[in-house]
Amino acid sequence: MLTAEQVLAAQKANVETLFGLTTKAFEGVEKLVELNVTASKAALAEAADTTAAILSVKDAQELLALQAALFQPLAEKTAAYSRHLYDITAGTSAEFTKSFEGQFAEAQKKFLSVVDNAAKNAPAGSETAVAVFKSAVAAGNNALESVQKAVKQATEVAEANFNAVANTAVNAAKTTTTKSKRAAA
Repeated sequence: MLTAEQVLAAQKANVETLFGLTTKAFEGVEKLVELNVTASKAALAEAADTTAAILSVKDAQELLALQAALFQPLAEKTAAYSRHLYDITAGTSAEFTKSFEGQFAEAQKKFLSVVDNAAKNAPAGSETAVAVFKSAVAAGNNALESVQKAVKQATEVAEANFNAVANTAVNAAKTTTTKSKRAAA
């Protein structure tokens, strides 16, 4: 049975965890805002430079060359922005996951302690029922661990796929830029 002190300690730990996660969430939002402000400033400056460059173009061939020169950096910047965005979200998500895993491990430990205590105080003849219950708890824990491993593996695969797609997009932009430059020449 839980004592009043244990309940209060658990509530205090839950409140501390809540405030810690809220702080992490706000840090993630701050990073996203900072990224977007930086990207917006850069886009505005580049738009001004691009407009000036377009206004100074004298013929169609020069316009094609300018367009080709602008395409590759745009693709690289878009890929970099996406990578930063992914890093921020993945980092914030990892903090939440770590906290939840820690809390779950602690709750699991307490639950197993209660089960062991109940098993010790169980009436004579209930050993089989206690063994079946413990076996079910162990099976549940194993299943949960398997799910957690699968989620981690899926996250790693998704990250690898994201990086591969970003690299492919940048390489495609480089190829297109090279072909456009050759066509303009």
